[in-house]
Amino acid sequence: MAEDKENQAANNKADEQKDTQQSAKSNAKGNKQQPKTDAAKSADKAASAKDKKPATDDALAKALAQVDSLQKQLDKTSDQYLRAEAEIQNIQNRNKKDQAALIKYDGQQLAHDILPALDNLERALSTPVEGEQAESLKKGIEMVQKHLMDALTSNGVTEIKAEGEKFDPNIHQAVQTVPAESDDQKDHVTKVLQKGYRLKDRVLRPAMVMVAQ
Repeated sequence: MAEDKENQAANNKADEQKDTQQSAKSNAKGNKQQPKTDAAKSADKAASAKDKKPATDDALAKALAQVDSLQKQLDKTSDQYLRAEAEIQNIQNRNKKDQAALIKYDGQQLAHDILPALDNLERALSTPVEGEQAESLKKGIEMVQKHLMDALTSNGVTEIKAEGEKFDPNIHQAVQTVPAESDDQKDHVTKVLQKGYRLKDRVLRPAMVMVAQ
């Protein structure tokens, strides 16, 4: 009988322990956080995105401003490069023209300086002479004048046509006017006082002339 009471007490104690464990498990289960719904998750994501959006907009604005600044620097550098390239091209073209002019008009100063000597020879030849010795001297002067003129001609120096030609202020210099004998003679050269010369297409010295008015 006593043994049955002990067994009954032990069983009761075991049941109490079991009930206690089940109650603890139930409480723990109830305290666990319930999983969020899809709507709650979407709301959390939207809130997180909203917090991140201002920072993203600021970074984008800074990046765009930097791109704009770099583009302006690039445009400025490109413009400076194009201007420098154009200036270099202009300098090269001017140098080519100057070199071509130097080659074309080589010896211009020498030819210009020789013209007074040629004038003196022509004046000497226009002076009347008498006697065999004077005639011989005159022939010598003629030879010098011819050789000098041939040398000038071979280097592109030619005499400017003047007498009987229509007056041209680009190649003629009027130092005196005379009445015209006819309408056809007006504005034409009637006499050459000093010959003019040109080097190729450049006037070395205009012809000094008398013009009919």
